[in-house]
Amino acid sequence: MRSSRPLIVVPAWNEEASIAKVIAGLVENGYEVVVVSDGSTDSTASIARSCGARVVELPVNLGVGGALRAGFRYAVDHGYDAVVQCDADGQHLAEEIAVLLDARTRSGAHLVIGSRFAKNGNYETSFFRKVAMNILAFIARRSTGTYLSDVSSGFRVISEPLLSEFAREFPSAYLGDTFEAVISAGRAGYTIEEIPVSMKQREHGTSTASTLSAIKFLVRVLLIVLLRIEVKIQPPRDENANILG
Repeated sequence: MRSSRPLIVVPAWNEEASIAKVIAGLVENGYEVVVVSDGSTDSTASIARSCGARVVELPVNLGVGGALRAGFRYAVDHGYDAVVQCDADGQHLAEEIAVLLDARTRSGAHLVIGSRFAKNGNYETSFFRKVAMNILAFIARRSTGTYLSDVSSGFRVISEPLLSEFAREFPSAYLGDTFEAVISAGRAGYTIEEIPVSMKQREHGTSTASTLSAIKFLVRVLLIVLLRIEVKIQPPRDENANILG
């Protein structure tokens, strides 16, 4: 039997300085949490357990995409029909999860993305990063037919049947978990909605982003757009189709 409650999936790599506060906020709001420790070499996993989260420990660092896929598989295997993807660095606010879930209930979208920049979003970022994200948003809009402003947001809800598809096949390249996942879902025919949310700046630790990884990602974006090499997932089934064929 599937659970009607969502599972919060938190990918984490060496986030011992922030993970306790993140989990506390989620648990206090009544959510069930699984932390995917992505080859962490610090106390991330033990702290997460002590704070009340379930933990999936990966023996090596697979990157965010690999960690998320492990979390999605855990959710599917344990009967959840929706996952809320939440970062371990404290940027995503537990109280904003209800906003995402309300949007999912209202629209029935398979993928709901929390945007830092929609409407009156005031999230601060560098000029060049903002330009790059605007370019990515434009490409995503052209590829999916949906207006999007923040395709690199890692704050989102993934619902069935898309959840099972992502558990089976999910991009693992740098930022594939955000941009490429959106492209794959949109091109396969899944419905996508974006809503404005508030986020904070990272309080502890350092970002895994680098200039080299960003350049590699932009090259991959061009290949995805021009050659359509994104991860292929199965389209949603027509629920109105005659089951007798």
